[in-house]
Amino acid sequence: MESPVSRSPLALVRHGLRSGLRRALTLLPRRLRFALIRRMVVCDPAPPAALVVKIAETAEELEACFALLHDAYVHEGFMQPHPSGLRVTPWHALPTTTTICATFDGQVVGTLSMVREGVFGLPLQSAFELGHVRARPGQVAEISALAVHRGWRRTGGTVLFPLMKFMYAYCTQHFDTRHLVIAVNPDRIELYEALLLFERLDARRVDRYAFANGAPAVGATLDLAHAPQRFAEVYGGRRRERDLHHYFTRLQLPNLQLPARRYFTTNDPVMTPALLDHFFNRRTAGFAALNERQRRLLHQIYDGPAYAAVLPACESAASDDGVRLRCNTRHSIRFPARITVPGPGGVRRLGVLREISATGCQFEVVPMGAAQGLAPGQDGALQVQLGEGLHAEVRARVVRSVFPGVWGLAVDTPDAAWRRCVAALEQGQTFRDLAASAAADAGGAAPQAAPAGRAPEALSA
Repeated sequence: MESPVSRSPLALVRHGLRSGLRRALTLLPRRLRFALIRRMVVCDPAPPAALVVKIAETAEELEACFALLHDAYVHEGFMQPHPSGLRVTPWHALPTTTTICATFDGQVVGTLSMVREGVFGLPLQSAFELGHVRARPGQVAEISALAVHRGWRRTGGTVLFPLMKFMYAYCTQHFDTRHLVIAVNPDRIELYEALLLFERLDARRVDRYAFANGAPAVGATLDLAHAPQRFAEVYGGRRRERDLHHYFTRLQLPNLQLPARRYFTTNDPVMTPALLDHFFNRRTAGFAALNERQRRLLHQIYDGPAYAAVLPACESAASDDGVRLRCNTRHSIRFPARITVPGPGGVRRLGVLREISATGCQFEVVPMGAAQGLAPGQDGALQVQLGEGLHAEVRARVVRSVFPGVWGLAVDTPDAAWRRCVAALEQGQTFRDLAASAAADAGGAAPQAAPAGRAPEALSA
């Protein structure tokens, strides 16, 4: 990697010109600055076929992503060089983190990670207050670990925009995410505000952000539920290559390989025992640096002897207050469902299943304010959409209120579709395992990626 002192005179001149341009832009009113930034948008509606954006899942793809990230972060001063030449964080070990890679002719040229809020929280919450974001409906994910190969950084967004498009499609269709949050250098925040319409978490900046080697940072958020309308207002009517509304919400890019799913799951875990061992024990000492609670949580997520052999040892399975930690699954779900219980004319409630087992589930009423009419002890008919064209119908008994709007249901006699789904979820280590298991169960029919803009919705009343 080139250091500042080793740059050629021409490179130094270019760096000075770019710095001067950035300083000149800061003198303009905000409205004019944003207008100029948006005029620089060039999003190719037909990228070369050699460019592919997908989930990084193999040892080779992940190694290339972590190495690219390491070099970019060291170059920017966001981390000190690591002997492994990799930047691997504890969040990369979780099934709620998805790392994607952009490859050109098989070489990784860009990467980005989406970290949905999970058992470790979010990286930026150590420095930024997220209470007002969490108070809104919908789950939160942090966009992190973005890096583009230095040879592709000045190609007009050839790699960056497809990465961003994959991120948008994945979060809206597959990742059960509504709110995106970011922590970026103050020099870059206006690119996210102007181009992607992020809004700052607050007016202040953090002068020393520990997750980026003490560099300054600014936090921002984007509500994906409102993003299409806002994109249309800003970009509508522009030429196709400058219309980010059309690019993100309507354009179909065959270069994007979104995950194929048989069931409506919301995670795409890739970490096998071998990969966890390789990246967190052998290439880095990531597991050795975890605290006791983080170690126990990993054991709750990754069960079985193969995982136990590579996970860091922990003192016990009990939490600090003696209460066993809640079990977390690798394959989280969002199954549209409907329950009908006895009552005048029958009480029918729509919702989603967020947890499922051989003998029960958790039913979240949608909207949450419609939970009236359900009570412990009631017995009713539960209809569930497990995947595209896959349904289960069982008798379910309301056991308890888990928390407002979420009910624990007991299922004494699951049907065949329910049993097959639970078996696939329990047996699959990675999202590829789950797809293969589901395909075998379906007689070899390969699962399909969700159509663009399509996410599982609640069953109709």
